[in-house]
Amino acid sequence: MRVLFVFCFAFSSLFSAHDGCGSGHEYAFQGKHFLASYCECDPEALQDIAALERVMHEAVEASGATVLGTTMHVFPPDGLTMVILLSESHASIHTYPEHRSCFVDLFTCGTRCCEEAFDRILQKYLHPKEANTRIIIRDQEIHDFSKSY
Repeated sequence: MRVLFVFCFAFSSLFSAHDGCGSGHEYAFQGKHFLASYCECDPEALQDIAALERVMHEAVEASGATVLGTTMHVFPPDGLTMVILLSESHASIHTYPEHRSCFVDLFTCGTRCCEEAFDRILQKYLHPKEANTRIIIRDQEIHDFSKSY
């Protein structure tokens, strides 16, 4: 119930007359959704819950987004689902240590935030051997950009 309230609050904020950055200016109806699958990651990095929480916050801050709150759940012994509520929308990570992999996303309204900085910090920490990423620009239409390496 608490998570539902948080998401309802976040999405109602999207439709207010502000840009989500606290500036009070009108915003364009546009958002950017960065999605990543990081595979064959450093197993110790995936299993260190405290470090993952710290690195996610560091990555969000580097993107230029504004953190409003965080909720997380640990699946014993070391799986993690974490959602960071942002003024601009949200960031999340879902880890699968038994597969040495995780799913990550960053959705931000407007054009101010930088998904490259978010991705760079997470990849530096997790050291994935494979990273599949996609950027979806959302406005009246949905534009999909994919990249794998």
